[in-house]
Order: sequence, then structure tokens, then C-alpha cells
Amino acid sequence: MKKALLALTLSTAIAAPAMAGYNEGLAAYQSRNYGQAVKEFAPLARQGNREAQHLLGLMHYTGQGVPQNYKEALGWFQKAAAKGHADAQYVLGAMYYTGKGTARDDKTAVTWLRKSAEQGNSEAQYLLGLSSLYGSGGMNKDVVLAYMLWNLSAASGHPNAAEQRSQVARRMTPEQLDEGQALSSQWKVGTPLPSETRSGRN
Repeated sequence: MKKALLALTLSTAIAAPAMAGYNEGLAAYQSRNYGQAVKEFAPLARQGNREAQHLLGLMHYTGQGVPQNYKEALGWFQKAAAKGHADAQYVLGAMYYTGKGTARDDKTAVTWLRKSAEQGNSEAQYLLGLSSLYGSGGMNKDVVLAYMLWNLSAASGHPNAAEQRSQVARRMTPEQLDEGQALSSQWKVGTPLPSETRSGRN
């Protein structure tokens, strides 16, 4: 019963399974009829549809069709993220990273960002690169891992990743650059990211 649907772009691309009410909600959202979109998405979200949960989270986060409520958004993102939704995992990680809707928790942020980054989310890869560079959230300071993550993120079109990669490359040795390039070219979406590198530990 599930089919791929056209992607809806909010902050990142979202692909949704076809489901009664979802198409109507999507059409309402695209027409900026946010109240109707919420009415369509809410029952699906309560039934466990992770796409609807993620979208409802975004609508609470931005205040579209509902009052802006970061705590409510966090709850919906948690549900979708637990079901493996990469974009929800990224936003959840970012919320823990910034302390929106919850107490700031860098370790929990990194946990969710890693899950999203391993699914190829460029935003998550970018933030995880920052955590690697500065050694936050339980990550070791590792310039090669930061370079690798920004290399992956830049390849997916993240607007700031290429600049961060260029800045960090200026202080890397040839050995570190070689390792960062090799790790980037060998890594595949859906596989674990390294937690440390051979030459990048500070």
C-alpha cells in the first residue's frame, strides 16, 4: 500500500508513503492552508505515521497552523526519529544542540545527529563535523573526522560545509588530508561513520 510520493521541501527533502489523508494534508500545506494540513496530519501522526509526525513537528516548530511550541515539536520529532526518520533525527539533534524545547544536551544531540548523518543527511553531517572539531557531545577532537564529515556534507550541497572544510584543511598535514579524502570516498550511506581516525586526534 506504500508508494513513493513527491518530495516536500521544508528545511530538507521529505518523501512520504501514500496514505489516506496524507495527500490532502500535503496539498493543503503547499497551498498554505496550514490549519487544514494540521487536521489531516494529526490523526496520521497519532496512528504512528513517521512522515506525518515529522511534518507536525515542523509545523509546531515554525508555528504554521498551530501556535509555535518547541516542546510539542520536540515530542513529534522524537516519535518520528525513533522510527528512523533521518530529517526528524537531524532536527531533534539540533534542538538538543541548541536547547530549544528541552535542556541543552550535547551528548544526546550527537547521538541523533550521528543516526541522521549515517543516513546521508547533509545538515547532520555538518553539525557532527563541528562536534568533532571541538570535541563536544562525547566526541574526541578529530580534525580528520571533521574534514570527512564536511566533505560529505559539501558533496550533498550544504552551503557552509565547503568553507568549513577549506578552513580546517589549511591546518592539516598532507597525511591528514589524504586520510580524510580516503575516508570520504570509501564511506557509503547507511553504514556507520568512524568515531575516530588514525591521524586526526588532537
